Amino acid sequence: YGTFDFYAGFIIGIKAFTAAVLGGIGSLPGAMLGGLLLGVAEAQFAGLVNSDYKDVFSFALLAVILIFRPQGLLGRPLVAKV
Repeated sequence: YGTFDFYAGFIIGIKAFTAAVLGGIGSLPGAMLGGLLLGVAEAQFAGLVNSDYKDVFSFALLAVILIFRPQGLLGRPLVAKV
C-alpha cells in the first residue's frame, strides 16, 4: 500500500457499511458476522482469483445476499401490525 490520498477512509467506510447491511441493520452480532464473512470472502477471492477485483466481489456478495435475504443475515423480518 504505502500511499495516502484524500479518499483513504472512504473505502473503509463503505466496507463497514456493507458489513453492517450484510449482517442486518440494527443487529450488532449481525454486523460482526457480516464483517467477518466479508473479510474472509474478500481475502479468499483476492488470493484465488485477482486482487484488483476484490471490491467488486464484496459488493456483488452484498447484492446476492440482499436478493435472497433482504433483512440481512441476522436481521429480523419486519412484521406489519394492524
